Amino acid sequence: MTDPLPRLTSALSDRYRLERELGQGGMATVYLAQDLKHDRKVAIKVLRPELAAVIGAERFLSEIKTTANLQHPHILALHDSGEADGFLFYVMPFIEGESLRDRLTHERQLPVDEAVRIATEVAGALDYAHRHHVIHRDIKPENILLHDGSALVADFGIALAVSTAGGGRMTETGMSLGTPHYMSPEQAMGEREITAKSDVYALGCVLYEMLAGEPPFTGPTAQAIVARVMTEEPRSLTLQRRTVPPHIESSVQVALAKLPADRFATAAEFAAALADRGFASKTTTARLAPPTPGRRLAWLTLTGWSLAALAIAFALWAWRRPAPVHPARPMVRFGVSLPRDVQAVGATGSTIAFAPDGSLIVYVGKAPSGQRLYVRRMDQPDPVPIPGSEGASLPFFSPDGQWLGFRQGDKLVKVALAGGPVSTITKVGGVAYGASWAGGDTVVFGSDSGLMEVPVAGGTPRLIARPDSGEAFHFPEVLPDGRTVLFGVIGGGTLKLAALTRSNGRIKRLQQQGGYPRYVDGGFLVLSDPTGVISAVRFDARRLEVVGATMALSDQHTASPDGDVNLGVSRTGDIAFQASTTEGNRLVLVDRKGAVRETGADTGYYIHPRLSPDDGRVALVRSPDFGLTITDVWVFDLKQHTRTRVTFDTADAAPQWTPDGRRVAYTKYPQGVSGQSGPIFTTAVDGSAAPESLVVQPGLWVASSFEPGGAGLVYYGQPTSTSKYEIRRTTLGGSPAPLPLLANEFDNTNPSLSPDGHFFAYASNESGQNEVYVRPYPGPGGRWQVSLNGGTEPLWSPAGQEIFYRNGDKMMAAAVRTAGGFEVASRQELFTGGYTIAPFRVRNYDVTRDGQTFLMLESLVGSEQDIVVTLNWFENLAGAR
Repeated sequence: MTDPLPRLTSALSDRYRLERELGQGGMATVYLAQDLKHDRKVAIKVLRPELAAVIGAERFLSEIKTTANLQHPHILALHDSGEADGFLFYVMPFIEGESLRDRLTHERQLPVDEAVRIATEVAGALDYAHRHHVIHRDIKPENILLHDGSALVADFGIALAVSTAGGGRMTETGMSLGTPHYMSPEQAMGEREITAKSDVYALGCVLYEMLAGEPPFTGPTAQAIVARVMTEEPRSLTLQRRTVPPHIESSVQVALAKLPADRFATAAEFAAALADRGFASKTTTARLAPPTPGRRLAWLTLTGWSLAALAIAFALWAWRRPAPVHPARPMVRFGVSLPRDVQAVGATGSTIAFAPDGSLIVYVGKAPSGQRLYVRRMDQPDPVPIPGSEGASLPFFSPDGQWLGFRQGDKLVKVALAGGPVSTITKVGGVAYGASWAGGDTVVFGSDSGLMEVPVAGGTPRLIARPDSGEAFHFPEVLPDGRTVLFGVIGGGTLKLAALTRSNGRIKRLQQQGGYPRYVDGGFLVLSDPTGVISAVRFDARRLEVVGATMALSDQHTASPDGDVNLGVSRTGDIAFQASTTEGNRLVLVDRKGAVRETGADTGYYIHPRLSPDDGRVALVRSPDFGLTITDVWVFDLKQHTRTRVTFDTADAAPQWTPDGRRVAYTKYPQGVSGQSGPIFTTAVDGSAAPESLVVQPGLWVASSFEPGGAGLVYYGQPTSTSKYEIRRTTLGGSPAPLPLLANEFDNTNPSLSPDGHFFAYASNESGQNEVYVRPYPGPGGRWQVSLNGGTEPLWSPAGQEIFYRNGDKMMAAAVRTAGGFEVASRQELFTGGYTIAPFRVRNYDVTRDGQTFLMLESLVGSEQDIVVTLNWFENLAGAR
């Protein structure tokens, strides 16, 4: 990827001397520069090219003039703006200090008085800007700078310009203003008109985090956070921190009100409430105050004519008024406790079905006599077996909820829930990939041939939709009108939705990721993802189109590679799923003495963690099961606690960050992880560019270490499935011809370059067991043995004075000297623990830049999980009905 810095440096050379990159955000890159005219340090923000293309230079520069006039002691000034060689930029003072995010990272919580002072200063800046018709739209700790203890709000220079000039075309860039943790509900729902009250909400989130140590709503994904913003209330501050005064708690709660009308009218009112120790009692009194006597008397003294007029008006209103809107019932989530002898079976093949009216669930359970179906009614505590359902799987309901269909052996069968014999619908003749009951007379099911339909009364199945070569149609859902079938299309490493019109056989392929669609009344679909995520999306059944953003419901359920999940959904929106077990592992931080600290990541099946160059993110491989039949690269943000999927091939492993932290290299297994075709690709972490190939050679190859300047890549692998592991180097940006570094009759793996690029450590079994060695890079020269009595997974410390490696469950450190040659000065055991060893001979840990903390994967012991039921989730979406 071309570095824009030389081109930008040349374009701005008459005014600014660019020195270095300071950091990157979602919309811009920041550079430190010298203002040549005024001889001062400045920060230059350069918009991302795709964003600049959407906005256009003329409109951007026209709109940004408005923010140039904002002059306030707590607003970071705008010095300059312009276009240079296609780049759109604006210039701000360079602030010696830290951001609020930096401070929260190393302190987590601030003293109450200081947090309130910072929030009050920010509120003053916002109030000033709002009175000048500028709304920030992205208030967060990263945009609040601390200079000599005083708060400065940054990035007013981009808010108005991007939102106004970019308009609705922002969606073309895949970006949006706002950060999920600090987005107001109306901003999260994509409302076009965002008012000053959205900034008030965001400032409430920031103050909440300064006091509580985390934002009011957190989650593993952006969708999960947004779902909580829309449906949940923040936890009480005073319950988490007793030193928070009641009036501060009340002020924050008002600022975080779901409805803009219930928040403070202005940022100034928010600041005033923070300073008013009587505010808590005022808000309580206002809520409980009864109607005043004067208002009651006014009603009682209405004249007869007034009453008549009021009666007529009321009659007209009653005739024309919309249907009554009932308040949403609270969302409820609970586990269904199952007796030990009738536990749910977490097998591939849909194992749970929810009755259309939400009154009961049916699930596949295991009993001493074998697998069978059980009914668990919502108003009764105990599950009841269904007679005649031995060996059953794939349960599905009739639209009226009176009948249950399921697979038994090689047949699809049905049984009345009121009781009666099990009768055959049809022979399947292969695998059945989901089934759906259409109206009262037809069943549609997935098969190896495509989508089939058969009369419920029995008969021979008829093919109604045939997939293209390399595809499969799975898990159909017949919509309530009976005319349309939604289903998942798996193929080419993707799982996407499609819709079939039964009357003419026409298929409409949708771009929505996910499968196993289940329709919810009111216009929603519940979808699944092979990585274990359940989500919801609005769906226009008339136009057969997905509308709006995807919202996460859960990311800890059991799933299979083709999108099937152990999940049931009622038409009314109730959800039941079998949560994934606690087996697998979790990311933890371990110091040199073995003390463990959690990272905030969820648990799952993870391998190959890699810290970004700034230690702020982790690239790792995630799989829905321990078999690692599906693997993709994800990035976990250690500060925001968000998780982003980077690859979508479902067969990727062994990520490695590029030195600039913008991309990751990874191994792609087109034939599955166990296959022997593994080229190395690189892709942009932010999704701004398509994957590019780095190494395309016969064999299985793993990226292991980039050269310090990024000019070359050291990798290792097998040319054939029977050959020994060897180590190679390739040049980046030039000839891709490989340079052999080490190839002999032994397995040589996990090369790690020294920070100065003069040596590389690696593991080899030349002595009969794996040991760690060092050689000059790129050679020639001899070798030095580092480990004693066994060693694997070597990693050179960022400071260059140690080599870390593993010896069984021990983490070892060898102190080394490289001046004038190579020498091992000492070896010591740092800590021991049951940390996961990765398959495929890939290092399964990493270390921070200071060499003091290790990123490890802690193994967890599996356990059975009960079924989790969620009620009324959809009712609590703003504007859901």
